[in-house]
Amino acid sequence: MTETDTHEQATQANRAALRLANVDAEARNGALADIADAIRENSEAILAANEDDVAEAERMLAQGEYTQALVDRLKLDEGKLESIAEMVESVADQSDPLGETLAARELDEDLELYKLSVPIGVVGTIFESRPDALVQIATLALKSGNAVILKGGSEASESNRVLYETILKATPDLPDGWATLIEAHEEVDRLLEMDDLVDLVMPRGSSEFVSYIEENTQIPVLGHTEGVCHVYVDDAADRRMAEDIALDAKVQYPAVCNAVETLLVNESVAEEFLPGAVERYREEGVTLRGDAATRAVVDVAPVTDDDWRAEYGDLELAIKVVSDVYEAVDHINENGSKHTESIVTEDADAAETFMTGIDAASVFHNASTRFADGYRYGLGAEVGISTGKIHARGPVGLEGLTTYKYYLEGDGQLVASYAGEDALPFTHREFDGEWRPGHLADE
Repeated sequence: MTETDTHEQATQANRAALRLANVDAEARNGALADIADAIRENSEAILAANEDDVAEAERMLAQGEYTQALVDRLKLDEGKLESIAEMVESVADQSDPLGETLAARELDEDLELYKLSVPIGVVGTIFESRPDALVQIATLALKSGNAVILKGGSEASESNRVLYETILKATPDLPDGWATLIEAHEEVDRLLEMDDLVDLVMPRGSSEFVSYIEENTQIPVLGHTEGVCHVYVDDAADRRMAEDIALDAKVQYPAVCNAVETLLVNESVAEEFLPGAVERYREEGVTLRGDAATRAVVDVAPVTDDDWRAEYGDLELAIKVVSDVYEAVDHINENGSKHTESIVTEDADAAETFMTGIDAASVFHNASTRFADGYRYGLGAEVGISTGKIHARGPVGLEGLTTYKYYLEGDGQLVASYAGEDALPFTHREFDGEWRPGHLADE
């Protein structure tokens, strides 16, 4: 595709965003219901395309070019497709994020300022091998009134293409260009130059990849990078609970970014806790590495310094024995990716120290890191998990795809009246109220 074609796609998306922002909630929800139905009705074609992608990925795996984790993320089946359709319906069930009055302030009598939620505009997304990511991102964009430009990984190209066509065919009444699929790396590079047409870029991938995007565009970037997540077992932990949480966080689905990669264990309970925990990990096929203190208790391979910052995305785990909650906090803040961290303890003070001391988007007490997810958070779905601190943090759902603007309702007031020696005073009074266009004139 040429530079002209990419520019035209972005231009069309920009026009579509302006129109989509004014499509009412009922129409947007109806379109989402149609998408869910279309995914179910087109399941045979979607799964056939996915089989082609998986077959090629397994060939690349045999050659050592892909990981098993990537192949696992790529696979779809009837159950996953139904979950995707239910996710779309869950997005439709969310409250409308647009047109909400976030604040209302009287500046003076009959001079009222309103702050309202609105779409961001055009969102460009670049994401990895999971085909369900395309559906999540597209449906969240639709619900929040944003046009979206989608770029999936080449390993999922057949699945993404059929899913994209399914979504478009299900939404013929929406503005042309509200969703666009691009496939070539060159198109991404050209898109990154179009800061006059694209309002936000959301890359999902490694830190290196997100850094590349940030360094090559003037468009605001909301990055989703790797998840180097930890579970810390405190000396006041319920031992069985700790085993269950640490196991679930690793093996329930090891290929995703909220799976635990490092287990931290308080030295006071290491001899009691580690043998049973290691046995359960081994029953699930987990490869284990530990520091010297861990290896003094259980027979595991030695860790390297690189292991503490590794996102394995597979059945692999590093284990470290720490002296107390403060050392756990320091280790996580030094080596974690600011994604999701968890402490298992019955000591409220230790929980508070951990949760307030950790710099991460999500911090849990007595719960698996796997709960860090837009659907599980009740957001309907997510476009990604932001490990940054600006605009949106953690699972990014509908709220993260909105911004705001101010509406001022007046009755002929002039700034000159509020300046000089005889200036009128501002009241600056907060009040409860919803914006209604022209309501002052009606009164």
